[in-house]
Amino acid sequence: MTESIEIIHEDDSIIAVNKPNNILVYASYFARNIKDDDLVTLLKKQKELDLYPIHRLDRKTSGILLLAKEKEFVKDYQQQFENNKVQKHYYAIVRGYCPPQGIIDTPTKNAETGMYKEALTEYQTLETIELDIPVHPYENSRYSLVKFTPKTGRMHQLRIHANKISHPIVGDYQYGDRFHNRMFENELNWNNMFLHAGELSIKEPNSGEQLVLKSSFPADWDKLFKNFNWQKPK
Repeated sequence: MTESIEIIHEDDSIIAVNKPNNILVYASYFARNIKDDDLVTLLKKQKELDLYPIHRLDRKTSGILLLAKEKEFVKDYQQQFENNKVQKHYYAIVRGYCPPQGIIDTPTKNAETGMYKEALTEYQTLETIELDIPVHPYENSRYSLVKFTPKTGRMHQLRIHANKISHPIVGDYQYGDRFHNRMFENELNWNNMFLHAGELSIKEPNSGEQLVLKSSFPADWDKLFKNFNWQKPK
């Protein structure tokens, strides 16, 4: 990948970036077969800085990610994530007509530890559409634009919770619906997972200032909004 990473915010202690789809935040043993540069490596080349991720996003998820400029800055920000003090809003395209709003409180299992932990997600449906494109076993297909507000920060929480309410995220090959994923790829030529970290609010530890950050949608989202005649969230 040669294009530069979009910087949303930068100060003396952190950088907030708009992570593209399909980029690892950092290299790990579990992703040892992926040879492309991770986000930390790309940013080191771009900014000529060593940066330290404060939280994580899945490889296929796009949107806001915070990184610290020094290791000692990580703890104060990370504690806010651990104590659920960070306000986050994600946007997703899901299968079917999702209910107007709701709460999902199903515990989630950590794939690395095998342990179940309590998890809570609020959601609101913003747009819906029915397409005259058959997807097994139906003669048409329905989709919703959903705003997810996670109240906890478990691994794969939103992907698991979307599946739990039978409205899996489009493009999610682990928890999603393969028939709808293939339709988006073959009929619409959209190959990414449609989950985007759009908004994040966190307190700057020293000043106490509340940082409210927003990230722009990837190009395939912009095409989808136009194609579906949906209003883009602001």
